[in-house]
Amino acid sequence: MNAGDRQSRIPWPLGTLLARLPQTPPSAALATALNFGLKRGLEPEALERLSGRIVRLVVRDAGLRLTLSFDGRYFRARPSAARADVTITASTHDFALLALRREDPDTLFFARRLTMEGDTELGLVVRNMLDAVDTSMLTERIERGLAFLRRLRAHLPSH
Repeated sequence: MNAGDRQSRIPWPLGTLLARLPQTPPSAALATALNFGLKRGLEPEALERLSGRIVRLVVRDAGLRLTLSFDGRYFRARPSAARADVTITASTHDFALLALRREDPDTLFFARRLTMEGDTELGLVVRNMLDAVDTSMLTERIERGLAFLRRLRAHLPSH
């Protein structure tokens, strides 16, 4: 990991705090974003394969467990205690790199920076869906978020 990668991670005091907060609100925010902006770009066959399944994204350094399901029409937040069919784990920085298309999921997986547990076939469906989504409208926001994290880390103790 290079210095830029470390600087784009959630500082541990903030990650520790976030891990103690309820996880449903961030899950609901992700479900809303998927329903209103990103779902249009997803293939119906992939959505059908997600129907009734629970997917969890764990953002390691942020202490977040984003848990979602798809009911056939909408993505819905699920309680973080719900049993996930697949769990995909990475750091904030690595999820941002994936969204920005600056890193390939396979590269992160083989470098052990991205892990997948549970139904790996479902995980591949999720991965392929995310690859198909046009995230260009989010690029500026993601870049600003990473810049904010770098500034924040400069003012907080390292772990």
